[in-house]
Amino acid sequence: MTDADQNPRPAAVPDKPVLDGLEAVWSARWEADQVYRFDRARPRAGVYSIDTPPPTVSGSLHVGHAFSFTHTDIVARYRRMTGKAVFYPIGWDDNGLPTERRVQNVYGVRCDPTVAYDPDFRPPEKPGKSEVPVSRRNFIALCSELTAVDERAFEQMWRRVGLSVDWSLLYTTISDSTRRVSQRAFLRNLARGEAYRADAPTLWDVTFQTAVAQAELEDREQAGAYHRISFHGPDGPVWIDTTRPELIPACVALVAHPDDPRYQGLFGRTVTTPLFGVEVPVLAHHLAEPDKGTGIAMVCTFGDLTDVTWWRELDLPTRPVIGRNGRLLASPPAGVPDAPYDELAGKTVFSARARIVELLTDSGDLSGPPRPVSRPVKFYERGDRPLEIVTSGQWYLRNGGRDPALRSSLLAAGRSLAWHPAHMRVRYENWVEGLAGDWLISRQRFFGVPFPVWYPLDDAGEPVYSAPIVPAEDALPVDPAAEPAPGYAEASRGAPGGFIGDPDVMDTWATSSLTPQIAGRWGTDDDLFSRVFPMDLRPQSHEIIRTWLFATVTRSHLEFGSLPWSDAAISGWILDPDRKKMSKSKGNVVTPVALLEQYGSDAVRYWAASGRYGVDTAFDPGQLKIGRRLGIKILNASKFVLSLEGPLSEVTSAVDLSLLAELDDVVRSATAALDGFDHTGALEAVERFFWMFCDDYLELVKARAYGSGPGAGSARGALRSALGVLLRLFAPFLPFVTEEAWSWWQEGSVHRAPWPAADPGPDGPGSGSGDPAVLRAAAAVLGQVRKAKTAAQVSIRSEAARVVVRGTDPDTARAFEADLRAAGNIARLTFAYAPGDSLTAEVTLAEAVTS
Repeated sequence: MTDADQNPRPAAVPDKPVLDGLEAVWSARWEADQVYRFDRARPRAGVYSIDTPPPTVSGSLHVGHAFSFTHTDIVARYRRMTGKAVFYPIGWDDNGLPTERRVQNVYGVRCDPTVAYDPDFRPPEKPGKSEVPVSRRNFIALCSELTAVDERAFEQMWRRVGLSVDWSLLYTTISDSTRRVSQRAFLRNLARGEAYRADAPTLWDVTFQTAVAQAELEDREQAGAYHRISFHGPDGPVWIDTTRPELIPACVALVAHPDDPRYQGLFGRTVTTPLFGVEVPVLAHHLAEPDKGTGIAMVCTFGDLTDVTWWRELDLPTRPVIGRNGRLLASPPAGVPDAPYDELAGKTVFSARARIVELLTDSGDLSGPPRPVSRPVKFYERGDRPLEIVTSGQWYLRNGGRDPALRSSLLAAGRSLAWHPAHMRVRYENWVEGLAGDWLISRQRFFGVPFPVWYPLDDAGEPVYSAPIVPAEDALPVDPAAEPAPGYAEASRGAPGGFIGDPDVMDTWATSSLTPQIAGRWGTDDDLFSRVFPMDLRPQSHEIIRTWLFATVTRSHLEFGSLPWSDAAISGWILDPDRKKMSKSKGNVVTPVALLEQYGSDAVRYWAASGRYGVDTAFDPGQLKIGRRLGIKILNASKFVLSLEGPLSEVTSAVDLSLLAELDDVVRSATAALDGFDHTGALEAVERFFWMFCDDYLELVKARAYGSGPGAGSARGALRSALGVLLRLFAPFLPFVTEEAWSWWQEGSVHRAPWPAADPGPDGPGSGSGDPAVLRAAAAVLGQVRKAKTAAQVSIRSEAARVVVRGTDPDTARAFEADLRAAGNIARLTFAYAPGDSLTAEVTLAEAVTS
């Protein structure tokens, strides 16, 4: 090996090396010595920067976090050893709905912006059944208090896992610096026309009282019923099937497919709604399904996303009836009579549905009983009630959903990104191609980044939304709910001729989509930003390609016209033993703390490294046991090698040279695998060699290594060289045990040592003086000798009276003759020519000769 000699100090090996306790010792020493501190003096070409996922701080981490973050840490450690200054920050995603819900549950409070701030407020010691209303300011303070507690626990766990992050680069998604970056990016989007406010149909969660973006939706099968209802047409009844009869007062049209022969005579004419007698047109549209129900559907504002499409493309009026609380509005929309709407006003959707079915039955407009059906219904991914569609003013960011040119640019950006594995790009492209509208980025919540916008009030006290007031960038961050608009006094808030602040906060993805800018301190430390952006790597899981990855690409494209990173490494899910995705809602989550305590951090990392990018991996405690056994073996093998007494000399023995040649191949394989983001392949190659090193090579050369003379010095030299390389090869995967063994004989940290380089030999790579075939042959013959002894049920150390080795290359076999005699305790060893691809050994045991 070209860099095998590390100029080691005399070995100081403990009498009884142990795994337990290494995490606490080395975590503290790494921090004290700043082993992982980013060198910000390095030019961009010498930097490897990682856009680390900020985990949501809303409870506890689970083993899936340890799994995916270990993958990233392996990359960081490898790149650091190859000579890069690794920019590896960590962040906490602490704003948004999960934090608010946790605060409500832990403290028993709810935010009510109408409540006055109480500087002495403390939450009840034991939350009661009813939540205590608190001011927005008090609520935000409780959010900050709880996240600080959670974040300390998160940091302790990550340190124990051995993440080699630079903790001085820690960021949170609600800090002043993050708010400054988020608001700055938004103001620039607004100035370029990429961000806009619009009154539009919005998916609304009535439980959380907030708008929901397309990326946060999930379909769930729900039981429902089709109701066949008669609209009154010019030539008689027109029957439609609907699962939502309560929306009849919101109906603005009937729609059928343009090629449906049943409705050709109705297109361009009108019908009237049952019960309400409102005249609505019958129109043609290609999205109507002739084979669904009666083939003609009512368009309501709004029942589902197809209604939104019909409303927009057919330029229909709006008759909203569902409020933000999930109940029917107190008054009917314009053009709808008070009766019988007053029978429905204020009712929940379900109560209104039951009542209108009664009314339709009485009027004779309902044909037959409702017919049960199961259908997919839109839910907020964190919610438990179906979403409604309400019309409200919201902030949007252009993302290609309504702009073909931008969509094309973002698809091209996805093709320019290096995906690991490559097939994950399809998920990105499918998402972009399927976008139905721009990105809704506003949320009606409290603990988040406020929109840096105020609105002037006219003389009647009405907001002029078309003339937003924005701050200068150097005034950021701002909170319009607590600070007056530029040029106004606080006393003018809410008064005619005064101002109001935008009450909403940004969707958490609108902040997280800026993690490269936040971590790189865009706008506040431009020297740092120039050294780390665009970044090298985005690691993340596959289910948030549509949210975090796409959103980050979009923000970078709009602001910089470039990708935010060159590579994306996509982890799979962790599955339980039944191969179901682990989730808190299913109750099948395994938390890592107990595993770390029972098996050790290196064992948990070993298990994580067994999972490849893009592949869902089942949780397997058996892998943890194997990982722990490997760690113990590394310590014991290191102790054996370093405890050998006697001088080291030049490696000359054919077996020793063969070992180093074989190790050269392992270095090449592991390096190529890690360069290709195949950490599993790299670990497999190194581990395979290590067990051969322990089981075969150590046994072959043990006797010689204990002896004296050139042969003994060659063995000891080869052992030391191999150990130095092996500890560095294992270091990205098992950082604690390798650092411990390294410290027994080397200065500095193994994690700052250079990644091993294979000896190219005089004629290029792979042409060194050793022949890997020698060690492989010796190991094969030794294995056959052991097998014979085991079959005879005698000790492995018992004498073999005679061993005859046969093969096509006796000279290769003679190269390991002395070592094989000693390792196999062979009295008489001979070699003979025999055709065949491999060496065979005929073993005669001493007991057989005696008998």
